[in-house]
Amino acid sequence: MDLGLKGKVVIITGAAGKEGSIGHTILQSLAAEEAIPAVIDRNDRGYGYVDKIKANGIDAIFCKTDVMDPEQIKNAVQTIVEKYGRVDAIINNVGVNDGVGLDASYEEFMNSLKLNMVSYFLVVKYALPALLKSKGNILNIGSKVALTGQGRTSGYAASKGGVLGLTREWAVDLIKEGIRSNAIIIAESWTPSYDTWIKTLENGEEKLKSIIKKIPLENRMTTTQEIADTCLFTISERASHTTGQFITVDGGYVHLDRSLLTE
Repeated sequence: MDLGLKGKVVIITGAAGKEGSIGHTILQSLAAEEAIPAVIDRNDRGYGYVDKIKANGIDAIFCKTDVMDPEQIKNAVQTIVEKYGRVDAIINNVGVNDGVGLDASYEEFMNSLKLNMVSYFLVVKYALPALLKSKGNILNIGSKVALTGQGRTSGYAASKGGVLGLTREWAVDLIKEGIRSNAIIIAESWTPSYDTWIKTLENGEEKLKSIIKKIPLENRMTTTQEIADTCLFTISERASHTTGQFITVDGGYVHLDRSLLTE
């Protein structure tokens, strides 16, 4: 299916994660559709990723940015708009399940909010004039933690709950401008970060098997490619009448009847 993303300027945050991460997979998928990825991330891997994309004949840009710094976000968006003159979509993908719980300090909690939620607000705020001109759309990457809780991660849970709130608020705020705003909710997906977390557990392999067993559809984790495919469809004109939605890509993990798990 041609998603019609060729030549579309798509700002994506957090796309310079390790190979196989959700952001990296979305980035590669954008390039495969011949969109123009505009990467905002603090990791130098972004330079290499963008160089490879450009070597394949696809335009792209990397703006090294600490998304906890409002000025750096503002400058990055300004650089992108000055280069391309437009923004067709925003994918807010930054997210770190940082374990900032009730025992954390005020500063740690606020920093978690800045990283995992406030950065979303700032990217949209600064890109909005360009987005209004293109009648583009916004896609926020959310987490099941906003709906289910997890334990010992108050900052991340509050942030992801806020991201869902912002998603619907922006859908209402911008509906008269023809701008759509949606969120993808992710549950259990095998990423480098997930692999690292499992390896920190004493009974990691048992824990992993227990989790996979509880995923109703095919008893397997969601692939990052499945998430990327849903993201690209949602920002494309193929989803032109979809706004204010929380699209859960999780094999039924969050919402389906627990009786499905009975052996």
